[in-house]
Amino acid sequence: MEYEIVPYRLNFKKPAKTSRNVFQERLVNYVFLKKEGTIGIGECAPLSLLSIDDVSDYSEHLHAFASQLTSNGSLNEMDFAHFPSIRFGLETALKDLENGGSRTIFDTSFIQGTPIDINGLVWMGELDAMFDEATTKIEAGFRCIKFKVGAHDFDAECRLLERIRQRYSAFKLEIRLDANGAFNADEAKEQLRELKRFEIHSIEQPIKPNQWDSMGSLCASKLIDIALDEELIGIRVETEGMTLLNEIRPQYLILKPNLVGGFEVCDAWVHLARKHAIGWWVTSALESNIGLNAIAQWVSQYDIELPQGLGTGSLYSNNIESPLQVIGEQLVYTKDDWKLPQSPIH
Repeated sequence: MEYEIVPYRLNFKKPAKTSRNVFQERLVNYVFLKKEGTIGIGECAPLSLLSIDDVSDYSEHLHAFASQLTSNGSLNEMDFAHFPSIRFGLETALKDLENGGSRTIFDTSFIQGTPIDINGLVWMGELDAMFDEATTKIEAGFRCIKFKVGAHDFDAECRLLERIRQRYSAFKLEIRLDANGAFNADEAKEQLRELKRFEIHSIEQPIKPNQWDSMGSLCASKLIDIALDEELIGIRVETEGMTLLNEIRPQYLILKPNLVGGFEVCDAWVHLARKHAIGWWVTSALESNIGLNAIAQWVSQYDIELPQGLGTGSLYSNNIESPLQVIGEQLVYTKDDWKLPQSPIH
């Protein structure tokens, strides 16, 4: 087995703002694995200021792990605890290689044309622009909209949600919120109490991670269902996952394979969530279509009922051309061809 790593810079069509930072470009690393004329591809890309493997010597570690994989042919004996995005990318490339190098990571009904329901994502911006973006998505067919919150004045964000609810009732529109840890733990309960009147489905990570007592109290209040997101990053699911869920008792988990360590780790989180009667859905961590394709195929193995967070492929002006298309409120795998970045190993 041979490997090659090709860096690729993705350009956002417009800045993507959260309460934590603003993205204008995203550097990803495509890993090509070649064996007996077949080539598999995966995407390794830590998310700036969030991934635990967002480190200055990332490239050196990526080459070391890829070299080890080509030597032993397996990921099983390698410790990716501190490098979840490398595990995700190598796991994708290896599965692609094993399945013939056709971008089939998991052979499910999704790649035969069965669509996946997704939520519409409204990024941070001027409040009027956020309102216009939300209404455009709703009129395009989205019945579930997720708003990034926490960067504006709280009362102003409430007025935005009030405008949305005046036009679209909870019977017609599901509203999700994502605070990215922006709320202060001492004030969060009152903020949730205020948000409750807008009939919010759930809020992701209202306060910063590693405040288990405070997060557990918010979940127990049942004012708004809480979804853990950043809270899962850096947690070893096999040794710490059960303790975290027992302590916090969230209503939902947000699974991002790139941030938590790939598909086997996500499978373990799903198993624990079901054991605790906790809901879950999967969300992109701003991957290009290479990573997004793998995530969509993985989640389509499950009998999913909730809209997934997989509508981010259209954020980039130079994304990899792929069969992935958003049609209405669904992600669809069409019959179009892939147009991949060139690998030096032909």
